[in-house]
Amino acid sequence: MLREAALRVTRPRVAVLSAVHDHPHADTDSIIAAVRRDLPKVSHQAVYDVLRALTGAGLLRRIQPMGSVARYEARVGDNHHHVACRSCGAIADVDCAVGTAPCLTASDDHGFAIDEAEVIYWGLCPACSPDTEPETTQSRKESRD
Repeated sequence: MLREAALRVTRPRVAVLSAVHDHPHADTDSIIAAVRRDLPKVSHQAVYDVLRALTGAGLLRRIQPMGSVARYEARVGDNHHHVACRSCGAIADVDCAVGTAPCLTASDDHGFAIDEAEVIYWGLCPACSPDTEPETTQSRKESRD
């Protein structure tokens, strides 16, 4: 992957790329900790530099949901979106709901050549949700009758 992106293959680059593949949506501190398991002496700055290079080369995607630190993922090039928990900060991938990249058609592009859309669905993950059973359409209908 590194060679295909015209990047030199170095131990820090391989370690960072591997860490992000193994831990999607990881923040920088988590990536540093994962990299240091293989390369104990790697510096914070080296990891930051590698993340910047890999993101610039299109091998990683940097996301930063509102109120969160930057996170990185290896799923690139498909314009997928994310769901984020307001309580614990968990993040998961969400494919586009309809067709291929429907969000790329803005109501007014203001002359921009749009190539990516970022959608984040917010709510509570199953672990943070109250232990109540979700109301179904049928139960709502029955309660109105």
